[in-house]
Amino acid sequence: MSHGAQDEKASNKRLLALCFGVIGVVYGDIGTSPLYAFREAFGQHGVTVARENVLGVLSLIFWSLITVVSIKYATFILRADNKGEGGVMALMALAQRGVRRVRARWLVMVIGLFGSSLFFGDAVVTPAISVLSAVEGIEVLAPSLEHYVVPITVLILLGIFAIQKHGTSRVGPLFAPITLIWFLTLGTLGIFGILHEPSVLQALIPHHAIMFFVHNGKLGIFAMGAVVLSITGAEALYSDMGHFGKRPIRLVWFFLVLPCLMLNYLGQGALVLSDPSTAVNPFYKLVPAALLIPMIILATMATIVASQAVISGTFSMARQAVQLGYLPRMQILHTSKEQIGQIYLPWVNRILLVLTIAVVLGFRSSENLVTAYGLAVVGTMLMNTLLVVIVARRIWHWHALRVAAVGLIFLGVDAVLLTSVADKFIYGGWFSLSLGLILFTLMMTWRRGRELVMREIKRAGLALEPFIASISAHPPLRVAGTAVFLTANPEGVPNALLHNLKHNKVLHERNVILTVEILDEPVVDAENRKSVAALADDFYLVTLRYGFSETPSIPQALLGVAECGFPFDMMDTTFFLSRESIVSGDRPGMMLWRDRLFQFLSRNATSATAFFQIPGNRLIELGTQVEI
Repeated sequence: MSHGAQDEKASNKRLLALCFGVIGVVYGDIGTSPLYAFREAFGQHGVTVARENVLGVLSLIFWSLITVVSIKYATFILRADNKGEGGVMALMALAQRGVRRVRARWLVMVIGLFGSSLFFGDAVVTPAISVLSAVEGIEVLAPSLEHYVVPITVLILLGIFAIQKHGTSRVGPLFAPITLIWFLTLGTLGIFGILHEPSVLQALIPHHAIMFFVHNGKLGIFAMGAVVLSITGAEALYSDMGHFGKRPIRLVWFFLVLPCLMLNYLGQGALVLSDPSTAVNPFYKLVPAALLIPMIILATMATIVASQAVISGTFSMARQAVQLGYLPRMQILHTSKEQIGQIYLPWVNRILLVLTIAVVLGFRSSENLVTAYGLAVVGTMLMNTLLVVIVARRIWHWHALRVAAVGLIFLGVDAVLLTSVADKFIYGGWFSLSLGLILFTLMMTWRRGRELVMREIKRAGLALEPFIASISAHPPLRVAGTAVFLTANPEGVPNALLHNLKHNKVLHERNVILTVEILDEPVVDAENRKSVAALADDFYLVTLRYGFSETPSIPQALLGVAECGFPFDMMDTTFFLSRESIVSGDRPGMMLWRDRLFQFLSRNATSATAFFQIPGNRLIELGTQVEI
């Protein structure tokens, strides 16, 4: 076999492995939508169970999957990768790279942070509604077991969040087979349903979608809120792109997920056409009685996989927000030595656990919970559209008319979807939206607070070069070893250096002014990782650069710095860090309540030493007070 054939075979095997992984991670959320999406179109706020309505809803589901997922996400938005990375944060960073004006960059930041915040609100509701809808299958099996649904759901969710700290390396390999079996089962059940009522295939004609609105008017628009449930999880196609790449995500969608989902929806519709009473729970009514228990178990496992994917996505988004400076530093643990993408954020996990359990106990059924679901999802989609339009114009340099045409089409679709879920606000949509607004406020406050702190540090600081010149003219006592002073302002003298000189009255033989920069790209190339500038009198200015998807390790990075004329010996190196104590003042900046919030966040943030993995026995922290 030639080398070319061998390379092609290896490439195909790798592609197949990636496709297999995509099944278990990317499509868990959208794959569990058949449990509740079609049913809700005929629920409490839906339309009557009539033939034209059944065909209309199915037609809307089909064309929503085509326009939103297949065209907008799989074809268009997947092109907007930030060096292979996806997600709202990555898209925001990419869009900011294309704008220069301060006001425009601020607007892009607001759009990106609001989209990320809404994603968090969606991440709270998704595990709750997915697991609830699966466990509710026992009501079909035995209606007398209805009061066990909520306790069982809570126990499953407790288990899901409890295993997060152990990672998914052991159970992760099971995700893809479970999800693959789930999709094949969806498709098989759908085929059997269609065979009993083949006329349901007429729903693929867009005429039925149009006539649905003609027959139902305003009620039809709001009933489309149930159709939105069929496309929840579309964001995962983009946010998980960095793990798998574009091609596997597209292949799995077009050749497995889309056909199986649509077959199942059509099968449910065929069942309702032949027996309207099954509209109460057409998914489980489609399952033969002898297979109901195995199907409930399979559905529960599929929703666990979907919940895991959403939780992991939230961890990744939170890390990106921390790295880019929109959230306080927090503990980030790696749960796998082989896969750097598997991380665990204890505080995020606890918050998600409490909120998700509260959602289950508060709404108590998936039928009630769907009223809180969809508004945040569509909001995130809208923010994605706005950002990708900016990228198309500023980064891809599309012609303005082309951008306007594409933008208006996608924004028009988003506007229709947003209108259809607008009434959910008063029935429960306020919950996920409120969570998003709270997180948005936290991120905007933290960002603004850090800007004010940097402004005060620069205003009160001394210029570095004149300071070194004065040291050369009046040298203090020198001691052996290397001192590393961490600072966010490389042009000024670090406060820790000033305090050390003032109180201890000594300097080390070698002094390194170290700055860590987080760039607007996921991973920094090795050649751009560091820069070193030799200053006078054995002072060095070192800059380390990381991407927003990387975990900084200062000691490890310094071991690779040889430009200082000597190797770094951690046993002979002392790190100095200034810990800021924030106090509110009368300077212009933020409102008092935001000052107080920023102070609270600062006090509870993980220390820079732990975040940058600096050993505690090589560290000296010196306090400094900053008034904002």
